[in-house]
Amino acid sequence: MNRITYEIRSYFRAPDAVFFTFLFPIIMLALFSVAFSSAADIRAGDANGTASVDYATYYLPGLVATGFLLSGTQSLGVDIATERSDGTLKRLGGTPLPVLSYFIGKIGMVLVTTILQTALLIGIASIVFGVDLPTAPEKWARFAGVMLLGIATSCVLGIAISALPREGRRATATIVPVVLVLQFISGVYLPFTQLPAWLQDVASVFPLRWMASGMRSVFLPDAFASAEPGGSWQLGLGTLVLVAWLVLGTVACVLTFRWNRKDA
Repeated sequence: MNRITYEIRSYFRAPDAVFFTFLFPIIMLALFSVAFSSAADIRAGDANGTASVDYATYYLPGLVATGFLLSGTQSLGVDIATERSDGTLKRLGGTPLPVLSYFIGKIGMVLVTTILQTALLIGIASIVFGVDLPTAPEKWARFAGVMLLGIATSCVLGIAISALPREGRRATATIVPVVLVLQFISGVYLPFTQLPAWLQDVASVFPLRWMASGMRSVFLPDAFASAEPGGSWQLGLGTLVLVAWLVLGTVACVLTFRWNRKDA
């Protein structure tokens, strides 16, 4: 617990991390909601007619999912790469601190900050922009499942990807573009089925596409499933993809994590 508290304090003392990971989804929701406030609602057809939502409601699920990737993969990846480069990890490796305690601190920090970020994002969406939140208990149970699996997957991928930058100062330039591209091809900012089929196939290999789809199944009317590939939310397939990435990411962490680079 002490290590988690230390990591949380360090996180909120870094203005760039707070802005680009904690506040970014909230700012994007505000921008899209204000920019399209006078636009017609987004509609999806169903057997009984049509269902429609405003832009704040439509963008909320993808931005919730994006928060998992930003806080887990991007934040952890940059943070650990920087600590490895500036010698922090090497110094920690020479102390009695167990490797497990270090990771518990990092993952605990991501869990706490992501829960706070998500609660704030949903609260602003509901109170400020009038988004109607789901009332069915099964939808909130689905929300919790996608969230926990998404955070876990994002964390292990962040730890794994931290091995890529050769220097801490290059970590942001290496990791952030990858995360940004995934946002644009995974249905966060653009309707997923409007993308070319080959780009949909590429995006479907990665976890953000499935986290976003899972969150859309929570916050959007069921009629919007018709706008998904195959005309359904494909929650089972999405779960399998996320679990596969969780396992692969964990294996990559075990094989690649070092207190300092081998070529250092």
